[in-house]
Amino acid sequence: MADIRVGTSGWHYPSGKGTWDGVFYPPKRGRAKTFDELAFYAEHFNTVEINATFYGQPRAEVSRAWARRTPVGFEFSVKLYQKFTHPGMFQKRVEQSLPTESGPGRSGGSDEDARREIVEELARPNAADLDEFRRGIDPLASSGKLGAILAQFPPSFKKGEREQAYLVELLESLRGYPVAVELRHRSWSDAFQSTLDILNAFQSAWVQIDEPKFNFSIRQNFLPNVRGFYYMRLHGRNVANWWRHEHPEDRYDYLYSADELTEFTVVASAARTLVKKLYLYANNHFSAKSVANAAMIKKQLGEPVEGAYPEEFVARYPALASIVSARSTPRTGLFAE
Repeated sequence: MADIRVGTSGWHYPSGKGTWDGVFYPPKRGRAKTFDELAFYAEHFNTVEINATFYGQPRAEVSRAWARRTPVGFEFSVKLYQKFTHPGMFQKRVEQSLPTESGPGRSGGSDEDARREIVEELARPNAADLDEFRRGIDPLASSGKLGAILAQFPPSFKKGEREQAYLVELLESLRGYPVAVELRHRSWSDAFQSTLDILNAFQSAWVQIDEPKFNFSIRQNFLPNVRGFYYMRLHGRNVANWWRHEHPEDRYDYLYSADELTEFTVVASAARTLVKKLYLYANNHFSAKSVANAAMIKKQLGEPVEGAYPEEFVARYPALASIVSARSTPRTGLFAE
């Protein structure tokens, strides 16, 4: 049976309507100074998916602290920096950081041409970016706490010769790491065998995802494509707020029912007999709904549901009442009296 790991995408959500403070964690006000969110999270789950590394390159000193604050056997799956997977998003950041006038272009063109040249060059990932990413996650790898690297591509990343060549180049550059690839556009599943050939050549897991489905959405059979590991992500099914929302977090305001989760735990139970390791992450993080669903998933998979949950959290998500243990008086040092 595979080493199975269930957790959430991220553990630190300190602001917004969907904050975890006062839900899974104690409110900021009155919280004990010694309270450590990551350490508390690690009492309940044996893995977490890092989202912060998508928005900024990982730093070795931060990774080292993560490793130090978690128990032996805990694993971090790390999302690849957006420069490698979301060039359009990264290019906008570069454009906003540059002055409006850039001077003459290299070929003597206009200021606008020069600006475009600079932006394109800065937005193009290179070997130095890859080395920086590797250095940032090295403390996790060297301590045995690195799970998988998640290369999440946007729905706009369609299968074509250029995109296929880039994917091959990226996976080649990350050879030696377990890499999970999340593809969202249907063109990749329409060319199922050729996509599979690419991923299998590098022993990369094809990420199985659940999210609202549209005409262009990828179609998947949820079967493992390599024996090394399996990777599944549950984003929620909030169709109404998926594309149009007041705040980005509104997209993830969705709680899976026990029956809905059965769709994935049945698959995971079968997949775990075929692979060496299985990762399953809940990304419906609004108000720690991912935490509630991750606990429910562990129960359905027959995994121990560890750690004690705040009574207020169980009251908010009553489906957990028969699954988790609750406490009204936290242990000394975790919460303020």
